[in-house]
Amino acid sequence: MERQLKQEQLYKFKTHLKYEERSLATIEKYLHDVQVFYNYVGENTFTKSEVLKYKAHLLTKYTATSANSMLAAINVFFRFCGWYDLCVKQYKIQKSAFCPEEKELTKAEYMRLVQAAKRNSNERLNLIIQTICGTGIRVSELQYITVEAVHKSEAFVNCKGKNRRIFIVAELRKKLLQYIKRQNIKSGAVFVTKNGKPVSRHNIWRDMKALCKDAGVSPSKVFPHNLRHLFARTFYGIEKDIAKLADILGHTSINTTRIYIITTATEHKRKMENMRLII
Repeated sequence: MERQLKQEQLYKFKTHLKYEERSLATIEKYLHDVQVFYNYVGENTFTKSEVLKYKAHLLTKYTATSANSMLAAINVFFRFCGWYDLCVKQYKIQKSAFCPEEKELTKAEYMRLVQAAKRNSNERLNLIIQTICGTGIRVSELQYITVEAVHKSEAFVNCKGKNRRIFIVAELRKKLLQYIKRQNIKSGAVFVTKNGKPVSRHNIWRDMKALCKDAGVSPSKVFPHNLRHLFARTFYGIEKDIAKLADILGHTSINTTRIYIITTATEHKRKMENMRLII
């Protein structure tokens, strides 16, 4: 059966996602991915055959993981439109046992990023980096780090329909209180722009990338979500409790948490050598 995609459908889809109480980040991603599909097919009529061609096209431009993410978005859109017959299967991906070393941010590199932000007199970025890494929150959840939360030493995060409690450790609380006082922030979100709006994900990503050269860290390792991964690996290294870590990170499935704590091949090899099983 032929279908036709019109721009007004995207507006209705956006409203639908808001009514479903999807997070702002999810809404933006879904809309972006559906727009990419719209740019591919235009307002011409299309069938399942064109959708399958689009699926193959994605693999020429993106990794299988990214392609799957984009396919998931258009599947949600198709179901919203009632076009269930257009939904496509995602690519099967062999799970990696190791984290690519060129993407894993180490604790030493994290510390160099913090020091680089300090040298550049960017106190806000310095504390944003430490807050994400020190609490394990998502960059989109920084808005819940408020003056009130800092005073209470804990924040309550509402994300993806789930509420969880985030503790702010004493040393981080001390730094944030000093920053709040210097910036004369009376209430609400701690990390805001000059206009008083929460700092955007894009600005944090850009500012972190700008630190790479000074910090001597590969740009491929420097993005906000990697700080969350570092928190997860560090916590698991101490606690060895994946269920507790999943709760702290706000994961519904432990399988998602497993992705955060996989080690590099070098680290895995070192552990195997320490087993001393070869006589």
